[in-house]
Amino acid sequence: MTNDVDTLATALHATTDKILREHPDLAPWRPQVGITSRLSDAELVTLATMQAILGCTSEAK
Repeated sequence: MTNDVDTLATALHATTDKILREHPDLAPWRPQVGITSRLSDAELVTLATMQAILGCTSEAK
């Protein structure tokens, strides 16, 4: 089961990253000056999607 979830997360990240690179207008606007993000947009979308798929409705879970 873990291998399937890992494979899904990897495929989701690769697909999301490819889409955001091909269509940069879909990515949120970021100011030129400010705090540097630690996660890419693709990583953030992947984490949020995996949380929804796995049913994690809170950080405590």
